[in-house]
Amino acid sequence: MNAVHAFPDVIDQLVGTASGGPVDEIRARRPLARLHAQQSYQALFEPAAPPPGYEGEFDAVERFAIATFVAALHRQPAFIAFYATGLSRAGASTALQETVVDAARQGAASGPYGSYPAGALSAEDVQGPDYVVSAAHRAVLGVRLAAALAHAHLLVLHPRDAKADGLRALLDAGWSADEIVTLSQLVSFLSFQVRVVVGLRALSGSAAA
Repeated sequence: MNAVHAFPDVIDQLVGTASGGPVDEIRARRPLARLHAQQSYQALFEPAAPPPGYEGEFDAVERFAIATFVAALHRQPAFIAFYATGLSRAGASTALQETVVDAARQGAASGPYGSYPAGALSAEDVQGPDYVVSAAHRAVLGVRLAAALAHAHLLVLHPRDAKADGLRALLDAGWSADEIVTLSQLVSFLSFQVRVVVGLRALSGSAAA
């Protein structure tokens, strides 16, 4: 069996796509988009051949913890449950699982916020609360994961404020340049996944009406 199809399609799972139903037909029109979305999930979370470092520093526990946090920031219960299950399966402690969700609750906001470079777009600047991991949460998360959640919060809710010098906190927490790239890709993928699922659910609801 091709490794790409070793796991059920995650987007279909989260949408509740019925075989042969309207959403299935819509997705079937874009087979490469469907395939690439699933490949992206597997490469980031369940690779058939884990890349160097996957079982080391940036391991499955950290990846699913960040995913659960981002899902909670997007306020998507099905996503939270899905990635929290992955976090548990990866071997995270109950304390870590609860702390990740509670940290997202603490950082919840509407967003996106941020400021554009001075100019015509400055009229669209929106100020919003910054997020700082609490000392209690940091004690459970550890330095690396606390820095990763703060970075994920920035990308999700303050994307305009993401700057190169903001990566210093990740480097200081022990994240390598390659890991930071993967971390940012993971957060971007999750935001894409949420948008796709929300859109397909809306189409499914319209078709059922």
